[in-house]
Amino acid sequence: MKIGAPKELFEGENRVAMTPDSAIQLIKLGHTCVIETGAGAKAGFSDASYEKAGVEVVPSAAALYDAADVVVKVRGPEADEARLLKSGQTLISFFWPAQNADLLAQIAGQGATAVAMDMVPRISRAQKMDALSSMANIAGYRAVIEAGNNFGRFFTGQVTAAGKVPPAKVLVVGAGVAGLAAIGTATSLGAIVNAFDVRPEVAEQIESMGANFVFLEFDASELPDGAATGGYAAPSSPAFAAKQLAKFRELAPEMDIVITTALIPGRPAPKLWTADMVQMMKPGSVIIDLAAERGGNCDLTVPDQKIVTDNGVTVVGYTDFPSRMAAQSSTLYSNNIRHMLADLTPKKDGVIAHNMEDDVIRGATVTHAGAVTYPPPPPKIAAIAAAKPKPKAVELTPAEKRAQEVAAFKTQTRNQVSLLAVGTVLLLGLGLVAPASFMQHFIVFVLAVFIGFQVIWNVSHSLHTPLMAITNAISSIIILGALMQIGSGSYLVILLAALSVFMAGINIFGGFLVTRRMLAMFQKS
Repeated sequence: MKIGAPKELFEGENRVAMTPDSAIQLIKLGHTCVIETGAGAKAGFSDASYEKAGVEVVPSAAALYDAADVVVKVRGPEADEARLLKSGQTLISFFWPAQNADLLAQIAGQGATAVAMDMVPRISRAQKMDALSSMANIAGYRAVIEAGNNFGRFFTGQVTAAGKVPPAKVLVVGAGVAGLAAIGTATSLGAIVNAFDVRPEVAEQIESMGANFVFLEFDASELPDGAATGGYAAPSSPAFAAKQLAKFRELAPEMDIVITTALIPGRPAPKLWTADMVQMMKPGSVIIDLAAERGGNCDLTVPDQKIVTDNGVTVVGYTDFPSRMAAQSSTLYSNNIRHMLADLTPKKDGVIAHNMEDDVIRGATVTHAGAVTYPPPPPKIAAIAAAKPKPKAVELTPAEKRAQEVAAFKTQTRNQVSLLAVGTVLLLGLGLVAPASFMQHFIVFVLAVFIGFQVIWNVSHSLHTPLMAITNAISSIIILGALMQIGSGSYLVILLAALSVFMAGINIFGGFLVTRRMLAMFQKS
C-alpha cells in the first residue's frame, strides 16, 4: 500500500503525520510512502530529508490523494479534503467524531474508511498508538512554559540580598497525562504544586512527583465509572461536581497559576474554574486552559486567545500547545501512526487487513465499508480492572478489645512459663553431669545474654537502625560477660576479658556517634 501525508491546512498547525524516520519504518512493513511538498517544513523536515529516506514527494494535495491508498493526517480533514477521499481509501487522523457527524456521514457515503486516533481505546496493548497521551504529554509541559512566560515572577522561592521571593503556587486540575507532565515540569522549576483528580488512587503518583494531592470528601457512588468509558474520563455526578467547585473556590485566592486539563470524549469540556473563582485570584495570576479547543474548563476562556481580566488575571486559551513544539510532536505522533499501521499490516507484507474483530482497530474506526461505525461497542478487555471489594472492618467494643488483650496476655504468659520450665529442666540435667567450672561459665553466659539484650533493646528505635541495635546487643553481651569473668583469677582470662570490654565499647560508642552525625544531616538548621 502507498501511505501519503498531505500538508496540514488548519491555520497555525505546524505538525506533520509522517517524519523521515517513521517513513523508514513504514517501508520496512512493505509499504511505500509519499508526501506533499513542504508538508514537513514547519516541523523542521525538508523535502530532501524525505527523499533521502525513500519517500516520494508530490507537488500537490490532489496528486497525493490520487496516489495514496492510506492518507495520514494530524487534524481531521477539511470539507475540501474530505471530498478528495475515494472508495476503498483509508484516512487516519484525529477526527473527534462526536462533534463531526456530518463529516462522518460524508466520508461513509464516499465509501472511505476513517480511523480516528482520538478514539484509540486506552488498554495496555494500545498504549503505543495513544496519540492523545503523546500530545497531552507535550501540552502539559508546554503549558507550564507558557504560564512562566505570562507569570512575571520566579517559580522557585529565593532568598537574596535584595529580598525574599516566595515560590509560585500552582494548581493542576486533572492528573492524566497532561496533568502529570505539568506537575513534573512545575515541580522541577521549584513551584509549590497542588493537584486534583477525581480518582483518589492517583494521589500516590501525584505525591511521588513532589506535589500535594488535594483531597475531597465524597461518597464512592458519586464517582464516574472510568472502566465503562474505555479508560477516558466520564461526567461527574451533580453532587460530586458541587463539592469539587466548592473546593476550588477555597483554593482560588491562594493560587498563582492554575492549569486545567479536564476533557470528556464526545462532550464539551466541563466547567471547573468559574468566573467568580477568577475574580478571587490575585492580580498577575495565570490560568492555562488545555481544554480550550473543546470549550474550555474556565468560564472566561476564549479559544486561541489570551485575555487579561479586569482584576489582572491572564487566561490563556491556546489550542495549539503541541504544535508550538512541532518537531517533537510530529516525531511522537508519526510513531503513533506507524504503530497503528503496523497493527493494520499484521503480516508485514504491505497489505492492509482491517480486522474489525480487533478491539483497538474496531474502537478507532469511525467509518468502514460505507457505514458509520461510531460509537464503537465497549472493548472486550476493560481499560480499568474493577477493584475487588474489601472486607468491611468490624469495629470492636471496648469490652471486646479488653477481652482480646487479656486472652493474648494469658497466651503469651503461658508460652513464657513453658519455655522457662523447659529451660530449668535442661539446666538441672546439665548441672548433674557437667563439671562445676563449666556451669560457672555457662551461668555467666546466660546472664550476659539476657541482661545485655534487654539493655540495648530498650533504647529508643529512633536513635539507631535495626542492624545497629543487633550489633550493639551482641557487644553489650560481650561486655557484661567479660566484666563478670575479669575476677576469675586467671591472667589469660583477665587479659582476654579486658580486650573484649575495650573493643566492644568502641563498637557501641562509635556506633552511637556515627548515628548522631547521620541524624544531624537531616535536621533543619
